[in-house]
Amino acid sequence: MTEFDEIRPYHDEELPQIYEELITDPMFQQVMGAVMPGVPFEAIAMQMRACKTKLDFQKTFCYSFLKDIIRKATTGVTLNHDALPDKQQAYTYISNHRDIILDSGFLSLLLVEAGMDTVEIAIGDNLLIFPWIKKLVRINKSFIVQRALTMRQMLESSARMSRYMHYAIAEKKQSIWIAQREGRAKDSDDRTQDSILKMFAMGGEGDIIDRLSSLNIVPLAISYEYDPCDYLKAQEFQLKRDVEGFKKSQADDLQNMQTGLFGYKGQVHFQPAPCINEALAALDRNLPKQELFSTISALIDKGIHANYRIYPNNYVAADMLSGTAEFASHYTEEEKQRFSAYLCKQLARIEIPNKDETFLREKMLQMYANPLKNYLAAQK
Repeated sequence: MTEFDEIRPYHDEELPQIYEELITDPMFQQVMGAVMPGVPFEAIAMQMRACKTKLDFQKTFCYSFLKDIIRKATTGVTLNHDALPDKQQAYTYISNHRDIILDSGFLSLLLVEAGMDTVEIAIGDNLLIFPWIKKLVRINKSFIVQRALTMRQMLESSARMSRYMHYAIAEKKQSIWIAQREGRAKDSDDRTQDSILKMFAMGGEGDIIDRLSSLNIVPLAISYEYDPCDYLKAQEFQLKRDVEGFKKSQADDLQNMQTGLFGYKGQVHFQPAPCINEALAALDRNLPKQELFSTISALIDKGIHANYRIYPNNYVAADMLSGTAEFASHYTEEEKQRFSAYLCKQLARIEIPNKDETFLREKMLQMYANPLKNYLAAQK
């Protein structure tokens, strides 16, 4: 399958060569020293060479790393997989996107603990800042979403990625994780981009419904009690408002990754909705294409919104935003005070010129109120 060589995860037989390239990379050595302090790098190199498959590598390195994060930076990470009783089926999990690394990382860990295989992960090449990162994510079962291309290149790249996803599901029987939109929804108002579904439908056979059905799409709701990057997202909102043409730098991306990894998250929950194939089969196949894609996006959104886990923070934020006590029965005074103190602490971490406290506070409150707003709408 040479067509996919540029974007696919490594084959297991390619790993020994990639390990040697990583082991001799000074930056990789430095990072591993920080991640595994006190462990001689030669011991890490020996452990890597002993991993014969990608899953071996994930269980040896990623599993213990994620477990450490769960222990230090959460009060627990849970998965309820009851909506998908067939553990052997390969699914395309399409989810809201909160954390650059941990959304897919935690999902893979939870699936392994549920007796299932890890997922292949769609990751944008804008995050692959250094060669060692690109190699590491491809060992970790990631396939590459190419960005910053011309329109023609983008179409070709999207079609190839779609063909790869269909191949992964049908031939490799390998589940996939992909975000419902490019980048994270900074205000947590999670909406599926039609362009993602259009990309899905470039591969496969038959009409749009047939092509999407063959991917076994599962809407997945990811709920973080606290988002450690909330203040960085609020800061970005103000910078985009005030600085014409503002774009995040590589240093900003690295700060978001680091803060998301090690910052406190509280409770984290993963809740898949049922596979949408039954709902797809009930749709009118003769609808105009754009209407069909919009209908399916809304279907996925409802599956995600209806399966959020709502925390006291979400209710408190909604009341603080509206200046009412509409949801007061869902939290205690202590929980309200705790969230209010947390908000002040996060706002204090923002250091930008002409800091607009009122605007920043409102943006942070929206991040916590929007999941509740969408959850309530999805119950109707």
